Amino acid sequence: MAGTLSAGSATSADGPRRLTVDLAAPEGPVLHGANGALYGLSDDGVPGDAVLAPLKITSITQKPEGGAQHPGGDALTVSRSFFRNGGGDVLMMMQDVYARWPYEDLGLDDYLPRVDGIVEAVAAHPDRARFVHIPFNEPDQIWYELGVADRTRYEANRDCFLRDWATVVRRIRAIDPDARIAGPNESFYHPRLLRDFLVFASREDVLPQVMTWHELDTASLRDFQAHHDDYRALERELGVPPLPINIDEYGNRRDLSVPGRLVQWVSMFERNKVYADQAYWDAAGDLSGSVVRTNVPNGAWWFFRWYAGLTGDTVRVVPPRPGAVDTLQGLASLDPARRQAQILLGGSAGDCEVVVRAVPRPVFGRTVVATVAEAAWSGYEGPHPAPRVLARTVRAVTGDGTVTVPLRGLRPMSAYRIVLTPGGSGTPAAPSVPWTASYAAQDATVTGGEVRAHGTADDAGGYAASGDRDVRLDAHAGRADFTVTVPADGVYDLAVLYGNASGAPAAQRLSADGGEPVTVTYPSTLNGAHRARKELTVELSAGPHLLTLDGGDAEITLDRIDLTARTGVPSAAYEATLADIEGRPSYDYGSSAGVGTGALVLRRGDRAVFDVYAPRDGYYAVVARASAPVRLALHGESPTATPGRPLRLYLVAGNNRIAVTAADVAVRSLHVSGEGSAEGTLSYGADSAVLTGGARLVPSAHASGGLRIGHLGHGSTARFTVDAPRAGRHLLVVHYAHDDRRDNGHAYNADIVSRTADITVGAGDPLRVTFRNTWSRDDHWTLGVPVDLRKGPNGVTFANPSGWAPDIDRIDVGRVVG
Repeated sequence: MAGTLSAGSATSADGPRRLTVDLAAPEGPVLHGANGALYGLSDDGVPGDAVLAPLKITSITQKPEGGAQHPGGDALTVSRSFFRNGGGDVLMMMQDVYARWPYEDLGLDDYLPRVDGIVEAVAAHPDRARFVHIPFNEPDQIWYELGVADRTRYEANRDCFLRDWATVVRRIRAIDPDARIAGPNESFYHPRLLRDFLVFASREDVLPQVMTWHELDTASLRDFQAHHDDYRALERELGVPPLPINIDEYGNRRDLSVPGRLVQWVSMFERNKVYADQAYWDAAGDLSGSVVRTNVPNGAWWFFRWYAGLTGDTVRVVPPRPGAVDTLQGLASLDPARRQAQILLGGSAGDCEVVVRAVPRPVFGRTVVATVAEAAWSGYEGPHPAPRVLARTVRAVTGDGTVTVPLRGLRPMSAYRIVLTPGGSGTPAAPSVPWTASYAAQDATVTGGEVRAHGTADDAGGYAASGDRDVRLDAHAGRADFTVTVPADGVYDLAVLYGNASGAPAAQRLSADGGEPVTVTYPSTLNGAHRARKELTVELSAGPHLLTLDGGDAEITLDRIDLTARTGVPSAAYEATLADIEGRPSYDYGSSAGVGTGALVLRRGDRAVFDVYAPRDGYYAVVARASAPVRLALHGESPTATPGRPLRLYLVAGNNRIAVTAADVAVRSLHVSGEGSAEGTLSYGADSAVLTGGARLVPSAHASGGLRIGHLGHGSTARFTVDAPRAGRHLLVVHYAHDDRRDNGHAYNADIVSRTADITVGAGDPLRVTFRNTWSRDDHWTLGVPVDLRKGPNGVTFANPSGWAPDIDRIDVGRVVG
């Protein structure tokens, strides 16, 4: 059962651990360097713009255009969405031009012409200065065997590598003298090789512009600081100017998607002001396990969203055990201009005290509002709503400039954010924190299954699991009995963290206390350990109960279940002072009432952008808390929001970027409530479309009408007629499925392929839309596309003249402003 978390009174000195933040010890401007990913993007549009833009990603690592290593992730292709969403550099693994892993060694004579083609394509690109060439990937293991212990063999292999390095670098610069190059890109830190490399590269004038190596072992959490310091000492000793460092692969399966573990990696990289990209172990296009489907955030995404929201300078953070694996770690920033301090922490269970020292009184005054929120682990594929605010309290700044924020019941896989803002008049509203509890599957009574261990510190390649255990239930005979206790009669939200590798939706029975069972249907997951979340509701009386999951028609793995008391219509408040901004708005902390973090004062030319979560496609009530009307921008529509009066807006499942503009208006927050109403939307099933060419209706037990449109593309089309009651901006939500894959022979990568469709409305120009793989042809996901419709009949045509489009179950259409 999860503990509670509060910002209550401090405990004794020999109680909770202490994490200390020193606001008087700046470490330099926030770099946001550790938010990248290897093969984090698979296509233009995967992941979606709404989840890319908020993260302010400084680097990604991809394959060269047309490379054979993987079916997607071509650097020039994905750069279109990366750059339009504020992305920084695109690093290219040039050897990913080859298909095999490890790369087939056909000799330098074969490689050099491939290098020519890669460099020429980049040199012709209008943003060529933003690409970085990585000539060799893990040369210590591949082609050159630079990690051998025998010195004679090492020196022979080293000399071969250094000759080839110089040859390739000179070849690149002969084509593009301004090309940026990164390397040597070892699989882990090799001080012996790096000394020899720096000496040689300096002498031969073939130094890279970016220094790269990989940190893929759990021990890196302990050892990276020594690696970094040793490398910087090498530079000083050899007279090499300091090079930017990019750890272009970091972390392992147990780390990815887990906010509490990512805190540990990101804090050490940000402290040292190095860039870093998460490793690619499974599927491309999900930012290394941070994005669900195309547009849906999980807990890790929200952690990286917090990281992107740090402004000003980072400051020194002293954790209880610096450099220790799986312990409480953190990072923090101070922005005097915004009058905010932010602290991100996590990585261990239990209680702690966050002691913030040297809080500047001219910036914050005599009191601060401390706002605490949690980003939990929701699985690799589990949606995560906006992080819940757990505490919002006014705290006095002591005479020596200290503020202490006690935290209770931390969960080791969660990350937490503390925001300090000046205390104003009034009392902050206490957040509504419903009762919640978690029950690990390993603690259930299991029959017809087994408890499995993986994702421990010693099993870094294993998938993350709550308590490092999960339960595999046999098909049909498997059963898990959970003993739960709830505090009051009522309706509870039940979330099941599960895996389903059957290749189709799978069902189990859920019963309470042996009562009449209901069917729980689990969508497919990438594999049995790639967790997703299935959400439903149960009605329980106060006291103990037995919840049983059994009788599955396929093998299901269970990680845990979460029970949360339902206290009304789901809602969330998004503070304006923590929104992304454009222009030069000011921050007003005169009142701490309400959400407590003050107000953002927008003037003409200013803009605030809120990241608003929706659990499903549909209509939600959006209320602006502001001193006067403001203009919103969503999906190409620009309604005016009157303070306190709800707007009915159509949101897509996942993240929605809502921009707010105004002239001399103080905005406190956006409040969003609802569950995604379909009232007022139009729905058209597969059988309502007019099909041409080879497109045809295919029976499907999992499609909403029992049919879907298949064999769509390669000249065939599907045309829906949408009868719009009013003209204007609409959301076209496509329910689709496909499971294209290409087996490149890499056991640790799922080489999924996206499909595209050209969508044409009326006589307009076709819009090319990318549809991510759905894990099976029977799992239907949704993708929302903004379109303009005229009043009356509108033809909406799906086509793909050169390939296959996805299968289509149905389309839903709703006005953006309902």
